[in-house]
Amino acid sequence: MKAKLIYLAGILVLSVSCKTYTVPVDSFRKQMTVAGSEKLKEVEIDHPTFYSSSSPGRNLRYQSNTIKSIEVLDKNGTKVWLENSPKLEMRIHKKDGKKHILYFDSVVVENDTLKGARSRLMDLRREIAMSDIEKIEIQDSGKTYTYQ
Repeated sequence: MKAKLIYLAGILVLSVSCKTYTVPVDSFRKQMTVAGSEKLKEVEIDHPTFYSSSSPGRNLRYQSNTIKSIEVLDKNGTKVWLENSPKLEMRIHKKDGKKHILYFDSVVVENDTLKGARSRLMDLRREIAMSDIEKIEIQDSGKTYTYQ
């Protein structure tokens, strides 16, 4: 009985997996270096895991980029526009084989360097030279974060 439950749970997890898109590095650089994109604005989100119902009215504030949407490719190579949102996460694949995960709405490109946040709760930031990036994936994580 337990084996069947585990099997069904595994199938359920796989069937509702999050969509992942790719962005060619050159396209990403062009889209992220439009005039004013390096500017950040303060945003506020409802953060269900940290500021839960035990702290009503408390939201998480952080600095976000000003990009409205980004053109990406789905698994069939079809162009799709993703609206910027706190639930978008990026996987950066470097040429040396390392992978880094950043929140898309925290990412900016300055002087050919990608800068972004690894965490919203702590000030953990990462800087990666654009020339070191092999592949960029953006995933709609399906989390319930929304801008307030």
